[in-house]
Amino acid sequence: SEAMRHLVVWVLLAVCLCGLDAGEVERLVREIIMHECAIPFVYGDVVYHSCTTVRSDFDWCSLDHVFRGRWRYCTATDPPKCTFPFTFKQRTFEQCTKEDYVLNRSWCSLTSNYNTDRKWKQCSPLQ
Repeated sequence: SEAMRHLVVWVLLAVCLCGLDAGEVERLVREIIMHECAIPFVYGDVVYHSCTTVRSDFDWCSLDHVFRGRWRYCTATDPPKCTFPFTFKQRTFEQCTKEDYVLNRSWCSLTSNYNTDRKWKQCSPLQ
């Protein structure tokens, strides 16, 4: 993915500038990639229930429930996942929908009942 390519570039830059050895690079990459997103997280007085692109071209998440500068790019396997089926208004949805989304993008509920919980995310272009 594009985000992974950016991560590799940053790691290589760190190796060059900091003189890190291979073991240190492996530890750094593993810490960044393997650390789970802290969902939900607070960034700039806003609570995010999924990855965000705020101040970034790519989806990212905080590694702390209150953002403290530790973050990483999101991957397709990061939470939250769509919940199917879900109820929205008087209908049940088995897949992402564009209903009532003004930007003509698809979305899904993060819980089985959007009407009650109001938690959602945009679906990927492939969904």
